[in-house]
Amino acid sequence: MSATQIDKGNRFRSLHAASGPFLIANAWDGGSARILAGLGFQALATSSGASAATLGRLDGQVTREEALSQSTIIAGATDLPVSADLEKGFGDSPGAVAETLRLAGTTGLVGASIEDATGDPRKPLFDLGLATERIAAAAQAVRDLDFPFTLTARAENFLRGNPDLDDTIRRLQAFERAGADVLFAPGLPDLAAVRTVCSALSKPVNFMVGIPGKSFSVRELAEAGVKRISLATSLYRAAMTGLIAAAREAREHGTFGFVASSVSSRELAAFLGAK
Repeated sequence: MSATQIDKGNRFRSLHAASGPFLIANAWDGGSARILAGLGFQALATSSGASAATLGRLDGQVTREEALSQSTIIAGATDLPVSADLEKGFGDSPGAVAETLRLAGTTGLVGASIEDATGDPRKPLFDLGLATERIAAAAQAVRDLDFPFTLTARAENFLRGNPDLDDTIRRLQAFERAGADVLFAPGLPDLAAVRTVCSALSKPVNFMVGIPGKSFSVRELAEAGVKRISLATSLYRAAMTGLIAAAREAREHGTFGFVASSVSSRELAAFLGAK
């Protein structure tokens, strides 16, 4: 534990307590973390999908050790608070989730999310009882840390083939009672559902931007009651869109028009040189 980690943890908590929503940008390595910090974001998160892609894998194919190693790099790249996407906690049992959160506390992170998805397509979601026990174990683990650590609990219904708003709210309310600091239901279909979720909870709600047709403006989300707006893999996908377009131009047309519109080496170095 260090004074820096206490400060980051307190600043992250303060963002959730302040009036109005805030954007949390998802980085995938130390360089992207520094660029996002240089652009003025107040906090960062990791993205399990983007982190897996940097290793040439699909979401869900990263080990706990790899995820925590990437988190250490991102958390150390800037002075911003960083929260990690730790998927289901790299284990099914409450004890495994608690151990993942304990280890996360050694990386420089000051927040993390745990979801109720099993990773098994035959049974995509943990039963509510076990899902709640897992969040309770995670909450106890972060309370045992000697610095402020913000736990986010995710209800994955709308991403896992069970678009049941009532069940989603039941799960989020159970996670709130179990000790989660922030609640999150990715993939909500419309602003009416967002408003319903926010009004059913007393803790801050995170909304995920990144799904076409289901990514609303900051103003709309603020009016619906959202406190935190994360960007998931959207920034990574935008970066890869630029890479693919530039590489195709070079490979298929033998031209290099992308050079003129690219950020300069000097501009990039300015971002990377500032912490």
